[in-house]
Amino acid sequence: MIYTKEVEMMCPVAKGAKHEPAPIPEEGKWVHAKQIGDISGFTHGIGWCAPQQGACKLSLNVKNGVIEEALIETIGCSGMTHSAAMAAEILQGKTILEALNTDLVCDAINTAMRELFLQIVYGRSQSAFSDDGLAVGAGLEDLGKGLRSQVGTMYATKEKGVRYLEMAEGYVTGIALDENDEVIGYQFVSLGKMTDFIKKGDSPTDAWEKAKGQYGRVADAVKIIDPRKE
Repeated sequence: MIYTKEVEMMCPVAKGAKHEPAPIPEEGKWVHAKQIGDISGFTHGIGWCAPQQGACKLSLNVKNGVIEEALIETIGCSGMTHSAAMAAEILQGKTILEALNTDLVCDAINTAMRELFLQIVYGRSQSAFSDDGLAVGAGLEDLGKGLRSQVGTMYATKEKGVRYLEMAEGYVTGIALDENDEVIGYQFVSLGKMTDFIKKGDSPTDAWEKAKGQYGRVADAVKIIDPRKE
């Protein structure tokens, strides 16, 4: 440590009150975070790339400052999916400070990491008030059966109206319309379930039928249209 001559010439003044950092909620307890190893939490965050053509949802499970689990979900950019594959290898095992200062290949993933860092170190995690936090694997459970991201894709024009293409339940195969041509429901196929049925030995045709579902007043529809062709 190097001190200037002016500081060396000063007489010492004792420090009085000890001002601790504000405690943050972490996994069911209040923590005075003084170093990265003090930080634990599970949370999600969203990042976007510079041209804003794609987005990343990042979920991290941090224990004692180290990323034990990472879930990376991307949309809107084909290159981002490959970047996510690399980032998934990079993130686990790093401290959150290391991860914050590591190139995670894609702007959107880097931005998501920045947003998560802020949330976790300020105690805004999803597990802030959960005793001992969430088990490693909680991120995977978020995906549900079929282990697929929940995706919503809708398209609409003033001239022709709305088209549902993808809902949380799956790939939309038909939109149910009433006598006024207003949407009253939709039919879908859960691609995750369909794939699982095929892996278990079902034919693609049988798997398609078993993975079908519908939502809304489909039975009351005057007509059902294919949102991709009609």
